[in-house]
Amino acid sequence: MTTRPILVLAAALALSGCLSFGSKPPPVLMRLTASEPRPAGASRTAGAGDAITVVVPTVPQELRTARVPVRTGGTGVAYLKDAQWVGNPDALFARLLSETIAARTGRVVLDPLQTTFDPGTRLSGTLATFGLDADTSEAVVVYDAVLARGPNAVESRRFEARAPVAAVDAASAPDALNQAANQIASEVAAWVG
Repeated sequence: MTTRPILVLAAALALSGCLSFGSKPPPVLMRLTASEPRPAGASRTAGAGDAITVVVPTVPQELRTARVPVRTGGTGVAYLKDAQWVGNPDALFARLLSETIAARTGRVVLDPLQTTFDPGTRLSGTLATFGLDADTSEAVVVYDAVLARGPNAVESRRFEARAPVAAVDAASAPDALNQAANQIASEVAAWVG
C-alpha cells in the first residue's frame, strides 16, 4: 500500500522532465517605439469622414512569425539568432503608423474594430520587407500603402527605408529596424495629411 504513492510520485517526477510549458525566450525581445508619440491627454474630434482607419498590413510568409528575417543573396532567407519581436511585426508596424499619424497630423486614428463610428479614410497595404539584409548590412523596411479617401478615390505608394547595422546580430537589429520603420511612418503621415 505504501509503495503505490511512491511509484506515482516517481512517475510524475520522471514525466516532468519531459514536459515544457513554452520555449525559453531569446535574450532580445524587440519592439517598435514611435519617435513622435501621441501626446497624452490631448482630446481630438473628427467630423464625418475626417478620421483615418489604419488596417494591419498583409505580410508575406517570411513575416508571419515573431522571428526577424535576414535576407542573403537574391533568394536566401534565414532568421536572426537570439532575437525576436514581442508580437507579430505586421501588428507592431500598424500601431507605429497609428501613433505617428496621430502625432504628426492631429487626426483621429481608428483601428478596424472602430470603423463603425466613421471609417473615413482607410490606410491599408502590404508590409513587403521588414528585416535585415546581410549583403548590405542594413535594416530594410518596404511598405506598399493603399489609401482609400472615399468610395471613388484610391491611391497607392511604395515606401522604402534603410538603416545601417554595425553587424547582423541581435544587438544591432532593434535600433536599425526601429529607425527605418519610423522613417516610413513619418513619410506615410505626411502623405495622408
